[in-house]
Amino acid sequence: MKPHFHKVPIPSRTSFSIRHDKNAGFGTVWHYHPELELHFLVKGKGVRFIGDSITNFTDGELILLGENLPHTWRAEEGASDAAVEVIIIHFLPSCLGADFLLLPEAYQIPKLFEKAKRGLLITGAAKEKILPLMRAAVDAENLDRLIALLSILKILAETSEYETIASAHAFYKSNDSETLRLNKIYAYTLSNYRSDISLQDVAAIANLGITSFCRYFKLMTKKTYNDFLVEIRISQACRLLIEDKLATEVICFECGFNNVSNFYRHFKKVTDMTPLEYKRKYLYKTSPEMI
Repeated sequence: MKPHFHKVPIPSRTSFSIRHDKNAGFGTVWHYHPELELHFLVKGKGVRFIGDSITNFTDGELILLGENLPHTWRAEEGASDAAVEVIIIHFLPSCLGADFLLLPEAYQIPKLFEKAKRGLLITGAAKEKILPLMRAAVDAENLDRLIALLSILKILAETSEYETIASAHAFYKSNDSETLRLNKIYAYTLSNYRSDISLQDVAAIANLGITSFCRYFKLMTKKTYNDFLVEIRISQACRLLIEDKLATEVICFECGFNNVSNFYRHFKKVTDMTPLEYKRKYLYKTSPEMI
C-alpha cells in the first residue's frame, strides 16, 4: 500500500525521541518517516505490516526499521488499549552529528542503517542486551541518554542475530487522497477477511471500476489484491494455530477459506510449511516433550 508521510515529534533540546507507551493502541495509518525506529513490543498481539511483509506479532518482539520503510501495527481484534505496551526510539541517521558516520571507528553504523531499510527482527543475546538499555534510556538524561543510544547501536551493528523482514523494492510516496483510499482498502480487508470479498466490493470502497482497481492496487503494492487478501488470511491462521484452541479444519473456514485443500495450498505457498509443520516449529519449540 502507498504509505503516508508521518512527522515524528522530537522533543525540544533533544537529538532523538524515546517513549514508553502504556495502554496505548496502535494507529492504523500505513506510514513512513525519515527517522529510524527501534520498536520493542513489551505487550501486545496482532498483525504487523512492514514493507511488503505481513506477519503476526506477539509480546517481546524487537524490530529495527530503517529510514522511510513503510509500516504499521494492528492489534488483534477485540483488544483494548490496555493490551498494548511499547518502548520506541526514533532517531535520524545524522542525530549524532553529520560527521559521526564518517569517523573510521563508526564504519559499522552506516552498514547497519543500510540493512535496516528492509527491517530487522533482532533475536538472541543481542536482543537480551538491548532491552535493559532501552528501559534505562527512557528515564536517562544528558550524556547518559546519548551513551545509551550509542551502546544500543554498537550491539545492533555488531550482531548477526537478526532476520530480515521485507524485500528490497522502492515505494511511492503518497498524497493525502491516495493515503485515504488505500487505508480504506486496508481497513475494509482486515474487517472482512473472513467473508467472501469480491473485487466489485473492494473496488467500490476505492471508488474505482474493477479493472482500474486491479491495475491501481498492483501498481501501489507490487502484488494483486487476491495475493494481499490471502496473506491477511494466512497471517490470521498462523495466530490461531499458535493459540491451539481450534482444529486446523475449523481455522480454515474461520479465516475465510472455502475449502480445506485450498487453505493447505495457500498456507504452503505463503509460509513454505504445512499447518502441522508450522505448529511443530512455533507452538512446540519451547516444549519438545509435547510433540
